[in-house]
Amino acid sequence: MGEKRKQSPAAHRLARSDELYPGVLLARLGDNAPAALMAIGPVALLANRKTALFCSARTPGDAILRAHDAARRMRDEGVTVISGFHSPIERECLRILLRGKQPIIICPARAIGAMRMSAECRGAFQAGRLLFLSPFADHPKRVTKESAARRNEVVAALADDVFIAHVARGGQMERIAGMLKRWRVSCLARLATNKRGASTRQC
Repeated sequence: MGEKRKQSPAAHRLARSDELYPGVLLARLGDNAPAALMAIGPVALLANRKTALFCSARTPGDAILRAHDAARRMRDEGVTVISGFHSPIERECLRILLRGKQPIIICPARAIGAMRMSAECRGAFQAGRLLFLSPFADHPKRVTKESAARRNEVVAALADDVFIAHVARGGQMERIAGMLKRWRVSCLARLATNKRGASTRQC
């Protein structure tokens, strides 16, 4: 986008033994919980009640509008939102959220040690309301299908509530929705039923 990026502050490592490491990850993921989390920004935001936002790249038009509406509502209500903010729709939602004053937790699907912060995120970061969090210490340097799946799993495990704009049959979001159901996390999702339409369900 042509915007200038500056090197981010050094990442802080949160090991499982650290008192700031979210216990909910161990409770929900067990031995599969990350051995450590890498954080840049106010780690105290992890103690907030968090709503996860998921919007896959393949999302129908009406779901895109719902995602934008959800982002505006969460912004206006001061909700702490956690997401990878990786898909185009999620990035649009991030821009909406950055115009508010509520906390945001961005979870890249890659290591963040050498991350460069975008200009649009800098204001929120300097205001102490933006945290970057990654379950990857050194690798991968670039997002992969496997790292995105792992990131989504961690984001879901950290969430108290979840908004999923669209759940395609057999897709990654259906797997995440199944995990949320087992964990009894409040989740509003749009489940594709067939070529003619979709139905809304609680995860």
